[in-house]
Amino acid sequence: MESLSQSVNTGRLIIVAYRLPFKVVRDGDVSRLFQNSGGLVSAVLSLVKDQQNEAFDAHQKIQWIGFSENTPEELEGQSMENENFRAHPVFIPDELNENYYEGFCNNLIWPLCHYFPSLAQFHDVYFNAYREAHELFFQKVKEVIRPGDVVWVQDYQLMLLPQMIRNAFPENKIGFFFHIPFPSFEIFRLLPVTWRKAIVDGILGADVVGFHTNDYVEYFLKAARLVSELGNKLHYINLGNRIVKVDSFPISIDFDKFNDAYDDPDVTAARADARQSLKEKIIFSVDRLDYSKGIIHRLHGYQRFLELNPGWHEKVSLVMVVVPSRDTIEQYQQMKSDIDQTVGKINADFGTISWQPIIYQYRSMPYSEMVGMYTASDVALITPVRDGMNLVCKEYVASRQDGQGVLILSEMAGAAAELGEALIINPLDRQDIADAIKTAFEMPEEEQHKRMEAMRERIRDYDVFAWTSDFFTQMTMLELEHDRLRQVFLTNKGIDAIRHAYQLSNNRILFFDYDGTLAPIVPDPAKAIMSEDVKKLLNDIAKRDTVVIVSGRDRYFLDKLFSDLPVHMIAEHGALIKAKDSGEWQLNEGYEENWKDGIRPMMQIYAKRCPGAFVEEKETALAWHYRTADDKEYATRRAQELLWQLKNYIQPELNLQVIDGNKVVEVKKTAFNKGTATRTFVETGDFDFILAIGDDTTDEDMFEALPDTSFTIKIGDDLSAARNHIRSQDEVFHFLHFMVSPVGE
Repeated sequence: MESLSQSVNTGRLIIVAYRLPFKVVRDGDVSRLFQNSGGLVSAVLSLVKDQQNEAFDAHQKIQWIGFSENTPEELEGQSMENENFRAHPVFIPDELNENYYEGFCNNLIWPLCHYFPSLAQFHDVYFNAYREAHELFFQKVKEVIRPGDVVWVQDYQLMLLPQMIRNAFPENKIGFFFHIPFPSFEIFRLLPVTWRKAIVDGILGADVVGFHTNDYVEYFLKAARLVSELGNKLHYINLGNRIVKVDSFPISIDFDKFNDAYDDPDVTAARADARQSLKEKIIFSVDRLDYSKGIIHRLHGYQRFLELNPGWHEKVSLVMVVVPSRDTIEQYQQMKSDIDQTVGKINADFGTISWQPIIYQYRSMPYSEMVGMYTASDVALITPVRDGMNLVCKEYVASRQDGQGVLILSEMAGAAAELGEALIINPLDRQDIADAIKTAFEMPEEEQHKRMEAMRERIRDYDVFAWTSDFFTQMTMLELEHDRLRQVFLTNKGIDAIRHAYQLSNNRILFFDYDGTLAPIVPDPAKAIMSEDVKKLLNDIAKRDTVVIVSGRDRYFLDKLFSDLPVHMIAEHGALIKAKDSGEWQLNEGYEENWKDGIRPMMQIYAKRCPGAFVEEKETALAWHYRTADDKEYATRRAQELLWQLKNYIQPELNLQVIDGNKVVEVKKTAFNKGTATRTFVETGDFDFILAIGDDTTDEDMFEALPDTSFTIKIGDDLSAARNHIRSQDEVFHFLHFMVSPVGE
């Protein structure tokens, strides 16, 4: 019976993965649910034990949705739950599963993400099956989900599912984790346009999106920008009505399980057997059969080591275990044949009657035997040509309670970002592998211990339980960020409150953005002129209150519009300020010259490539406008590319800021913005009423910089640091007119 102690704010945790971690096992007439001991299962169980977790109710059973290899007939009448989980099987017809799982997932996404595009198969029937299978998973989610439940979707087999759930259940929290490498955009763009957009938008249905490394995060963010025109700020993607956090969460292992296994009697026996039967130095590797694992390259590197170091002959054994996988597929059969032949050749070329350089086994390895080999070996040789994380290397390190052993690790594995004390090699460079083996054999015990302890401490601190906890902590923090940026549209009551505060104050200051606030957004920026009604109202207000125009426009434009009004002006996002009683513009003291020459040519090239776009040179900024571009869709794509190029080109020491504005890409100095400029005004006056209105991303700096007592208003429905929203620019006049009218009118 499930606990009824669910709090008001939290529901159950629902895991959706391709496979259920359970099988129904028959023991005579009795059937029982057999749960595997995979890393994800262990990690999720740790969350249940953590009663401090705020993301979901840990007292309730975890609901796990996934494909079952059992048939509906086999499961009929069976209990699909145990102490911690309730399983919800998804049944996929064989032909559909062939095109969905073997086809789209394993014949297209897997090779693309592991940088083997030549092996990728692009078939419409695959993508159609992918969509169809998603519908089966979604139907099961619909059956299971309740208000308040948190859904955590796993991996590349279910990339469309977060958006499907979001559309149907917008109030539920959704997480997504991608367990394999996310490829660079040059690889990702090989997917047909509609497929890649469906994938990006599908993943962004989640609230929190996780990858193993920062590289994968950056690759995904670039895809989001170039495919779906979505920029980000500090890994937050603002979708208007909600935000998505994209971050790295390096998956790990149960450190204590592997560390404590060192003294297990079965492990001790396996270690002793290995030491007794093998040579002086032992190299160990274990992998699933897959082209991403670099098995052939590893053999070539070992072969090179034997060629160059005859003194080590008959003193070393490479124990290489390859775990069977997909070996009914021709390509994998060919791979196994190549491995068999290469092992045979090396053993024939270098072996003797008393010495076999490679002990090669094609089989699964029991846990105690594997940890026995981890702890007996002098070197772990792990050489994937591309791997999302690679947990074998972490298992090896965690099992080395003795502090000995050397890890040789491919720089292409996600784990290389964490395990820098390993000997990091290029898996395609056989000489690099050979040199690393020699270095490992000659490494003093003291240095081995120093390197191993540093890696062990890191894995101990950030184990698989910390991984899951970190993910859900981010989900809770995102909720707080949503609260901060929530949309609160002004009601009559809210407008009344601002009006009363205005009437009761004596020393007021009002900040107004120009484009999209005082004047409508129009295709040609030069024609964005405010109405006579707005201008007259502004003049009336400015006669009794301090009014500041805060714009990204240059000073000449602002002078032309506002020179006859008693207002202060801030031009070019805070770079230039002109007080109402002064005829002079003051340049911000933080401004430095001589930075434009490196940026201007880049913008001009993009303008030439995009008919209708143009570069505006301001005194303190450069702006690439594309509102007037002939082909809007093409211009938007060019803008995203320009943004990406600028952000990667500009070095921190240049102190430049790239602004993704409303149909404009702008570069300016970071020493000032609308926030710093407005704060200067507030700090020099004793104001008892502060109001700021704006519509653009640049106005966020202003909203965040002003005191908490300020009335800040965002125009439109994008999430904002402003405390209130009004829906459109044409409401600004009516709001201001009502605000300044005496109460009672």
